[in-house]
Amino acid sequence: MAVAGTFAGTSATGMTTGRAQAGTMNEAASAGRTYQSAAATPVFRGRYLSITSYKRDGQGVATPVWFVLRDGRLLVETDGASGKVKRIRRNPQVQVAVCTASGRLRGKQVSAVAEILPDSEIGAVERLIADKYRFDVIIFRPLRFVQARLHLGRPRTGPAILGITPS
Repeated sequence: MAVAGTFAGTSATGMTTGRAQAGTMNEAASAGRTYQSAAATPVFRGRYLSITSYKRDGQGVATPVWFVLRDGRLLVETDGASGKVKRIRRNPQVQVAVCTASGRLRGKQVSAVAEILPDSEIGAVERLIADKYRFDVIIFRPLRFVQARLHLGRPRTGPAILGITPS
């Protein structure tokens, strides 16, 4: 006996389409799709995530970043003194979407809540990012080090980890 329900399709952008399709759990399994409830949380697949955080005047600022997914939460490492960290401290409401390295959106934006995680999370998230972006890290970490040294007037701060929960 089949259980009636819905499953969400996956778009070419790597994010669930959010459109529920009629079917059964057995049909979903035989078609190679994961059975999910109609109100399933979006799944983000890709290399870059656009985070839109908001200035005091409400204007959005979109930034493409590397990310990893852990326990249903998107994790991002960024500079602790960055503009996005300052904006998120003031207003944790953000929009997120899969994007290209240049920031061109590849999926629908989704509302989310961001928080700055404790420093104890830095090591674990750095390892997850290094695993996902193995070759990119080899190239970009030294460049980020040089970039940080060239910003002589800017205070030196460590990394900050953002935990983003799509709503």
